[in-house]
Amino acid sequence: MNQVHNAFTLFMSLLVEALPFLLLGVLLSSALLLFVDEKKLISSIPANPVLGALIGSSIGFLFPVCECGNVPVARRLLMQGASPSVAIGFLLAAPTVNPIVIWSTWTAFRDQPELVVLRVIFSLGIATIIGSIFSFQKDLTPFVQPMVARAMNQASKTKSCDISKSKGLSSDSENTSPLLQSGTFLLGSPGSPQRLDATTMETVLLASKVGNLGGAGVALPGDRLFSQRLRLFVENVMVELRELGGILVFGSAIAAIIQVAAPRDLIISLGQGPVTSILAMLVLGAVVSICSTVDAFFALSFASTFTTGSLLAFLVFGPMIDIKSIGLMMSIFKPKALVYLFLISAQLTFLLTLAYNLKFS
Repeated sequence: MNQVHNAFTLFMSLLVEALPFLLLGVLLSSALLLFVDEKKLISSIPANPVLGALIGSSIGFLFPVCECGNVPVARRLLMQGASPSVAIGFLLAAPTVNPIVIWSTWTAFRDQPELVVLRVIFSLGIATIIGSIFSFQKDLTPFVQPMVARAMNQASKTKSCDISKSKGLSSDSENTSPLLQSGTFLLGSPGSPQRLDATTMETVLLASKVGNLGGAGVALPGDRLFSQRLRLFVENVMVELRELGGILVFGSAIAAIIQVAAPRDLIISLGQGPVTSILAMLVLGAVVSICSTVDAFFALSFASTFTTGSLLAFLVFGPMIDIKSIGLMMSIFKPKALVYLFLISAQLTFLLTLAYNLKFS
């Protein structure tokens, strides 16, 4: 019963710690959906995959969210047509490369400022490398969930149509009557039926941004447009909270159970070896699932028994990939992609921190 009580306490502490940041991420995602012109934001990012991954990794300075809040924002970027390098770079780096986490790390390791600097540098470097690797995959559809894949395909078609229009070209779908195309349609304004599919909501939201009603080209009054945006904003927040919140509860429960069952004495006994200490902290970072805004204080408790490189491994790898964030990432990626993200992140973190241990420890 004592272990059950401890597991429940850990479970509730993870939820209480993570829910505010998940809410912050959902709010930012919904704001990106309704109040930001995603096309302009995405079009301003360089097409070069390495530069795109680097900029995507650096966006965390503008979106101070942890590994719970970055998932809805990254998913939103993908669904709006951002390149995989940008979205994945943001997904992996945002939990670490943001002002709140940098400040908390500095507070915990004021006597070791190199840890603060290297945490940011390693996180940026690893996220940029992984984002660049995924950019070589021309079709990301086999790696993402069907809903995300449909939205990405729709965004790609919209982009192609915009390019064709700018060149004075027209696509076959534009020349064919919508009613002759497959699918179910809603009746909008006369002569412009609207396809009813997974992206209809996206179309309505996009129309609300420019003040059109159902594609009819009728400008909405300012107060009515704002109320429509606000209603859709609240609805989108509720949908994403319901979807991601359930995953967060499941992941937090697994993390709490593993924390109670894990033999921590054995892990601590491995802390002095340059290799074993890193491996132990990589496992600990993946299992403990502590929010990146406070994980520096958790790592500080191991500072006297573990090597500096292993502490750095915990601070870099934990926010990128842990049990809780893997559950949330399943709303974006299929298991195969998560395996790739986990293995590549772990290998790069291990190599960088081992080099630090061998050189400075």
